[in-house]
Amino acid sequence: MHSHLHTAENANCEGIMNALDECHAHGFLWKAVGQCNDIKRDVNRCLSAERLQRAKNNREQAMEKRSRIEKIWADERAREQGEVKQE
Repeated sequence: MHSHLHTAENANCEGIMNALDECHAHGFLWKAVGQCNDIKRDVNRCLSAERLQRAKNNREQAMEKRSRIEKIWADERAREQGEVKQE
């Protein structure tokens, strides 16, 4: 079982996770004969999609931040070169 499934990050998977919890509540035999396997696969797919989306968003934010930093560095270099030329 996944740790900390019911978090705000996984809110889109809440319904599928509740269905898996209900399936597991039927008892050991349901799980033993594979009655919950399809739901479990759906949970895994949903969580994977959520993780990929978070990674994509994080990558985009990191690229934007890097662009801002590189612009600041370029401005600093331009200022330094301007000061050197004046001397």
